[in-house]
Amino acid sequence: MALISVTRSRAAAAAAALLTGALLAGCTAQASEPTARASAAQDTPAPAASPSASPSAAPSTGSPSPTASPSATKEPKADRTPRPVVVIARGSSSARVRDLQARLKQLGLFGRNPTGYYGEVTAAAVRAFQSRHKLPASGTVTDVTWAKLRSVTRQPTRAAMYPPTSNPVAKLDPRCMTGRVLCVSKTSRTLAWVVNGRVVSAMDVRFGSQYTPTREGTFSVFAKSRNHVSTIYHTPMPYAMFFSGGQAVHYSADFAARGYAGASHGCVNVRDLGKISALFDQVRIGDKVVVYW
Repeated sequence: MALISVTRSRAAAAAAALLTGALLAGCTAQASEPTARASAAQDTPAPAASPSASPSAAPSTGSPSPTASPSATKEPKADRTPRPVVVIARGSSSARVRDLQARLKQLGLFGRNPTGYYGEVTAAAVRAFQSRHKLPASGTVTDVTWAKLRSVTRQPTRAAMYPPTSNPVAKLDPRCMTGRVLCVSKTSRTLAWVVNGRVVSAMDVRFGSQYTPTREGTFSVFAKSRNHVSTIYHTPMPYAMFFSGGQAVHYSADFAARGYAGASHGCVNVRDLGKISALFDQVRIGDKVVVYW
Protein backbone atom coordinates (compact mmCIF):
# COMPACT_ATOMS: atom_id res chain seq x y z
CA MET A 1 0.00 0.00 0.00
CA ALA A 2 2.77 2.32 0.85
CA LEU A 3 4.33 1.60 -2.56
CA ILE A 4 1.07 2.39 -4.36
CA SER A 5 0.70 5.65 -2.50
CA VAL A 6 4.20 6.69 -3.51
CA THR A 7 3.54 5.79 -7.12
CA ARG A 8 0.31 7.78 -7.19
CA SER A 9 2.01 10.76 -5.63
CA ARG A 10 4.74 10.72 -8.30
CA ALA A 11 2.10 10.45 -11.02
CA ALA A 12 0.18 13.38 -9.65
CA ALA A 13 3.35 15.43 -9.49
CA ALA A 14 4.19 14.62 -13.10
CA ALA A 15 0.69 15.59 -14.28
CA ALA A 16 0.93 18.88 -12.44
CA ALA A 17 4.25 19.60 -14.11
CA LEU A 18 2.78 18.95 -17.58
CA LEU A 19 -0.19 21.26 -16.89
CA THR A 20 2.07 24.08 -15.73
CA GLY A 21 4.18 23.80 -18.92
CA ALA A 22 1.07 23.94 -21.12
CA LEU A 23 -0.16 27.09 -19.39
CA LEU A 24 3.22 28.80 -19.81
CA ALA A 25 3.27 27.92 -23.55
CA GLY A 26 -0.19 29.43 -23.97
CA CYS A 27 0.91 32.78 -22.44
CA THR A 28 3.80 32.96 -24.82
CA ALA A 29 1.54 32.36 -27.82
CA GLN A 30 -0.94 35.00 -26.78
CA ALA A 31 1.75 37.60 -26.24
CA SER A 32 3.19 37.04 -29.72
CA GLU A 33 -0.16 36.94 -31.59
CA PRO A 34 -0.03 40.46 -33.03
CA THR A 35 3.40 39.76 -34.43
CA ALA A 36 2.14 36.55 -36.02
CA ARG A 37 -0.79 38.35 -37.63
CA ALA A 38 1.50 41.03 -38.99
CA SER A 39 3.73 38.34 -40.49
CA ALA A 40 0.75 36.68 -42.15
CA ALA A 41 -0.46 40.00 -43.55
CA GLN A 42 2.85 40.54 -45.35
CA ASP A 43 2.20 37.50 -47.52
CA THR A 44 -1.03 38.97 -48.91
CA PRO A 45 -0.90 41.78 -51.47
CA ALA A 46 -2.25 44.90 -49.83
CA PRO A 47 -4.49 47.43 -51.64
CA ALA A 48 -2.51 50.16 -53.40
CA ALA A 49 -2.13 53.13 -51.11
CA SER A 50 -2.35 56.79 -52.22
CA PRO A 51 0.96 58.66 -52.54
CA SER A 52 0.18 60.71 -49.47
CA ALA A 53 -0.46 57.55 -47.46
CA SER A 54 2.69 55.82 -48.63
CA PRO A 55 4.89 54.89 -45.66
CA SER A 56 7.95 56.05 -47.62
CA ALA A 57 6.54 59.55 -48.34
CA ALA A 58 8.35 62.28 -46.49
CA PRO A 59 6.15 64.25 -44.09
CA SER A 60 5.10 67.68 -45.34
CA THR A 61 6.86 70.45 -43.41
CA GLY A 62 5.98 73.47 -45.60
CA SER A 63 9.61 73.85 -46.63
CA PRO A 64 10.89 73.30 -50.22
CA SER A 65 12.04 69.76 -50.80
CA PRO A 66 15.78 69.36 -51.36
CA THR A 67 14.90 67.44 -54.50
CA ALA A 68 12.73 70.20 -56.07
CA SER A 69 11.67 69.90 -59.68
CA PRO A 70 14.06 71.29 -62.35
CA SER A 71 11.62 74.10 -63.21
CA ALA A 72 11.78 75.36 -59.63
CA THR A 73 15.56 75.63 -59.62
CA LYS A 74 16.22 76.69 -63.24
CA GLU A 75 17.69 80.19 -63.64
CA PRO A 76 15.36 82.76 -65.26
CA LYS A 77 15.73 83.18 -69.00
CA ALA A 78 17.66 86.20 -70.21
CA ASP A 79 15.54 89.11 -71.54
CA ARG A 80 15.75 88.80 -75.32
CA THR A 81 13.58 91.87 -76.04
CA PRO A 82 15.44 94.05 -78.60
CA ARG A 83 16.66 97.30 -77.09
CA PRO A 84 15.89 100.56 -78.96
CA VAL A 85 18.72 101.74 -81.19
CA VAL A 86 19.44 105.48 -81.55
CA VAL A 87 19.33 106.41 -85.23
CA ILE A 88 19.57 110.22 -84.93
CA ALA A 89 21.53 111.60 -81.99
CA ARG A 90 21.02 114.95 -80.30
CA GLY A 91 23.58 117.55 -81.18
CA SER A 92 24.12 116.08 -84.64
CA SER A 93 23.92 117.92 -87.96
CA SER A 94 22.98 116.02 -91.09
CA ALA A 95 20.59 115.64 -94.00
CA ARG A 96 18.71 113.05 -91.95
CA VAL A 97 18.05 115.68 -89.28
CA ARG A 98 16.54 117.88 -92.01
CA ASP A 99 14.37 114.92 -93.05
CA LEU A 100 13.29 114.47 -89.41
CA GLN A 101 12.45 118.16 -88.98
CA ALA A 102 10.52 118.31 -92.27
CA ARG A 103 8.41 115.31 -91.23
CA LEU A 104 7.72 116.80 -87.80
CA LYS A 105 6.73 120.04 -89.51
CA GLN A 106 4.20 118.12 -91.63
CA LEU A 107 2.53 117.06 -88.37
CA GLY A 108 2.55 120.60 -86.95
CA LEU A 109 5.10 119.70 -84.25
CA PHE A 110 8.09 121.67 -85.57
CA GLY A 111 7.30 125.35 -86.06
CA ARG A 112 10.46 126.29 -87.91
CA ASN A 113 12.03 125.46 -91.22
CA PRO A 114 14.53 122.57 -91.20
CA THR A 115 18.02 123.64 -90.19
CA GLY A 116 19.77 120.26 -90.12
CA TYR A 117 20.79 120.74 -86.46
CA TYR A 118 19.29 118.53 -83.73
CA GLY A 119 18.93 120.94 -80.82
CA GLU A 120 16.46 121.35 -77.98
CA VAL A 121 13.65 122.64 -80.22
CA THR A 122 13.88 119.48 -82.32
CA ALA A 123 14.09 117.29 -79.19
CA ALA A 124 10.91 118.92 -77.83
CA ALA A 125 9.12 118.18 -81.12
CA VAL A 126 10.29 114.56 -80.97
CA ARG A 127 9.01 114.23 -77.39
CA ALA A 128 5.63 115.59 -78.47
CA PHE A 129 5.46 113.04 -81.29
CA GLN A 130 6.45 110.18 -78.96
CA SER A 131 3.81 111.17 -76.41
CA ARG A 132 1.16 111.38 -79.12
CA HIS A 133 1.92 107.81 -80.21
CA LYS A 134 2.44 106.38 -76.69
CA LEU A 135 6.18 105.84 -77.11
CA PRO A 136 8.80 106.56 -74.42
CA ALA A 137 9.09 110.36 -74.52
CA SER A 138 12.88 110.59 -74.46
CA GLY A 139 13.29 113.24 -77.16
CA THR A 140 15.78 110.93 -78.86
CA VAL A 141 15.02 109.32 -82.22
CA THR A 142 15.26 105.55 -81.84
CA ASP A 143 14.61 103.00 -84.56
CA VAL A 144 11.08 102.53 -83.21
CA THR A 145 10.34 106.27 -83.23
CA TRP A 146 11.86 106.71 -86.70
CA ALA A 147 9.81 103.83 -88.15
CA LYS A 148 6.59 105.24 -86.67
CA LEU A 149 7.32 108.76 -87.91
CA ARG A 150 8.03 107.52 -91.42
CA SER A 151 4.80 105.53 -91.45
CA VAL A 152 2.63 108.58 -90.71
CA THR A 153 4.39 111.16 -92.92
CA ARG A 154 5.36 111.52 -96.57
CA GLN A 155 8.86 111.81 -97.98
CA PRO A 156 9.87 115.50 -97.79
CA THR A 157 10.85 117.28 -100.98
CA ARG A 158 14.26 118.85 -101.32
CA ALA A 159 12.67 122.29 -101.13
CA ALA A 160 11.04 121.35 -97.83
CA MET A 161 14.33 120.03 -96.44
CA TYR A 162 16.47 122.95 -97.66
CA PRO A 163 14.33 126.08 -97.26
CA PRO A 164 15.91 129.51 -97.72
CA THR A 165 15.36 130.53 -94.08
CA SER A 166 15.29 128.96 -90.64
CA ASN A 167 11.85 130.47 -90.02
CA PRO A 168 8.97 130.23 -92.50
CA VAL A 169 8.67 133.36 -94.60
CA ALA A 170 5.73 135.43 -93.38
CA LYS A 171 2.78 136.31 -95.53
CA LEU A 172 3.86 139.20 -97.70
CA ASP A 173 2.66 142.64 -96.76
CA PRO A 174 0.43 144.15 -99.51
CA ARG A 175 3.07 146.87 -100.01
CA CYS A 176 5.48 144.13 -101.13
CA MET A 177 3.31 142.89 -103.99
CA THR A 178 4.35 145.39 -106.63
CA GLY A 179 7.76 146.42 -107.94
CA ARG A 180 11.17 145.49 -106.51
CA VAL A 181 10.98 145.24 -102.75
CA LEU A 182 13.11 144.21 -99.77
CA CYS A 183 10.20 142.85 -97.70
CA VAL A 184 11.32 142.57 -94.05
CA SER A 185 9.06 140.84 -91.49
CA LYS A 186 9.77 141.33 -87.81
CA THR A 187 7.29 138.57 -86.96
CA SER A 188 9.02 135.81 -88.89
CA ARG A 189 12.48 137.47 -88.73
CA THR A 190 12.94 137.02 -92.46
CA LEU A 191 13.81 139.18 -95.45
CA ALA A 192 12.22 138.29 -98.78
CA TRP A 193 13.54 139.78 -102.01
CA VAL A 194 10.34 140.19 -104.01
CA VAL A 195 10.06 141.20 -107.67
CA ASN A 196 6.53 141.88 -108.96
CA GLY A 197 4.94 139.73 -106.24
CA ARG A 198 7.31 136.76 -106.66
CA VAL A 199 9.79 135.78 -103.95
CA VAL A 200 13.20 135.52 -105.62
CA SER A 201 15.18 134.74 -102.46
CA ALA A 202 14.78 134.84 -98.71
CA MET A 203 17.10 134.91 -95.70
CA ASP A 204 17.11 135.06 -91.89
CA VAL A 205 17.51 138.49 -90.31
CA ARG A 206 17.68 140.05 -86.86
CA PHE A 207 16.96 143.59 -85.72
CA GLY A 208 17.96 146.28 -83.29
CA SER A 209 17.52 145.96 -79.53
CA GLN A 210 14.76 147.70 -77.59
CA TYR A 211 17.08 150.67 -77.08
CA THR A 212 18.04 150.95 -80.76
CA PRO A 213 15.03 149.50 -82.59
CA THR A 214 14.81 149.02 -86.34
CA ARG A 215 12.30 151.49 -87.72
CA GLU A 216 9.14 150.20 -89.38
CA GLY A 217 7.54 151.63 -92.49
CA THR A 218 8.12 152.05 -96.22
CA PHE A 219 11.53 153.31 -97.36
CA SER A 220 13.84 153.31 -100.37
CA VAL A 221 17.45 152.22 -100.78
CA PHE A 222 19.39 155.48 -101.05
CA ALA A 223 22.99 154.22 -100.75
CA LYS A 224 25.06 151.05 -101.13
CA SER A 225 28.51 150.26 -99.70
CA ARG A 226 30.15 146.88 -100.29
CA ASN A 227 32.88 147.18 -97.61
CA HIS A 228 31.30 149.68 -95.26
CA VAL A 229 32.56 150.29 -91.70
CA SER A 230 30.33 152.08 -89.16
CA THR A 231 31.61 155.58 -88.38
CA ILE A 232 29.76 155.48 -85.03
CA TYR A 233 30.51 151.99 -83.72
CA HIS A 234 33.60 151.29 -85.89
CA THR A 235 32.33 147.83 -86.79
CA PRO A 236 32.28 146.22 -90.25
CA MET A 237 28.99 146.41 -92.21
CA PRO A 238 29.72 144.46 -95.43
CA TYR A 239 27.23 144.73 -98.29
CA ALA A 240 25.38 147.61 -96.63
CA MET A 241 22.20 148.90 -98.31
CA PHE A 242 21.00 152.02 -96.46
CA PHE A 243 17.28 152.75 -96.29
CA SER A 244 16.67 155.05 -93.24
CA GLY A 245 19.39 157.34 -91.93
CA GLY A 246 22.21 155.12 -90.65
CA GLN A 247 20.05 151.98 -90.70
CA ALA A 248 20.88 149.48 -93.42
CA VAL A 249 20.50 145.88 -94.50
CA HIS A 250 23.97 144.29 -94.21
CA TYR A 251 25.94 141.13 -93.40
CA SER A 252 26.75 140.52 -89.72
CA ALA A 253 29.56 138.16 -88.67
CA ASP A 254 28.22 138.40 -85.10
CA PHE A 255 24.79 137.18 -86.23
CA ALA A 256 26.44 134.33 -88.12
CA ALA A 257 28.35 133.30 -84.98
CA ARG A 258 25.88 133.98 -82.16
CA GLY A 259 22.50 133.84 -83.83
CA TYR A 260 19.64 135.56 -82.06
CA ALA A 261 21.60 135.83 -78.81
CA GLY A 262 22.70 139.29 -79.96
CA ALA A 263 21.12 142.31 -81.64
CA SER A 264 22.05 145.16 -83.96
CA HIS A 265 22.09 148.91 -83.38
CA GLY A 266 19.00 149.31 -85.54
CA CYS A 267 20.18 147.68 -88.76
CA VAL A 268 18.73 144.61 -90.45
CA ASN A 269 21.43 141.95 -89.98
CA VAL A 270 21.81 139.03 -92.41
CA ARG A 271 23.87 135.96 -91.43
CA ASP A 272 24.17 134.20 -94.79
CA LEU A 273 27.17 135.76 -96.55
CA GLY A 274 26.44 134.13 -99.90
CA LYS A 275 22.83 135.33 -99.97
CA ILE A 276 23.54 138.92 -98.93
CA SER A 277 26.35 139.10 -101.49
CA ALA A 278 24.00 137.98 -104.28
CA LEU A 279 21.26 140.30 -103.04
CA PHE A 280 23.64 143.27 -102.96
CA ASP A 281 24.38 142.76 -106.66
CA GLN A 282 20.68 142.66 -107.56
CA VAL A 283 19.34 145.59 -105.54
CA ARG A 284 19.35 149.02 -107.15
CA ILE A 285 19.25 152.48 -105.69
CA GLY A 286 15.57 153.43 -105.36
CA ASP A 287 14.28 149.92 -104.73
CA LYS A 288 11.61 149.80 -102.03
CA VAL A 289 12.14 148.55 -98.47
CA VAL A 290 9.15 147.56 -96.32
CA VAL A 291 9.69 146.76 -92.63
CA TYR A 292 6.57 145.47 -90.86
CA TRP A 293 5.22 143.18 -88.16
